[in-house]
Amino acid sequence: MATISFHISPRVPAYSPGSVGRPTAASAEKGKTAYVQHGCWACHGFQAQGGVTGPKLAPEPMAVEAFTAFVRGSNGAMPPYQEAILSNDDLADIHAYLQTIPKPADYKSVPLLNQ
Repeated sequence: MATISFHISPRVPAYSPGSVGRPTAASAEKGKTAYVQHGCWACHGFQAQGGVTGPKLAPEPMAVEAFTAFVRGSNGAMPPYQEAILSNDDLADIHAYLQTIPKPADYKSVPLLNQ
């Protein structure tokens, strides 16, 4: 059975599979915990800035539907994470966390880089 998740913003309730008919709000705080617990930081960095083995995830993460589809069906260097390992609620929370990561400061605002 196919399922669809909707996520509008970290503060707006999202519908997640497994809770059909019951809205659940994605939590950036829970997402940060899940991001660390599931080891996402090891490849993508603590601020999701990307690294040698994992691409940048934030700021401006991809849409939650694309994010979920990629995590579930990755066939590249990242192993796919099935729902038994990483729940849809955890994925929505991680996505909410990624949305809270601000853009880095413009290099022009760093005095040492403007000398």
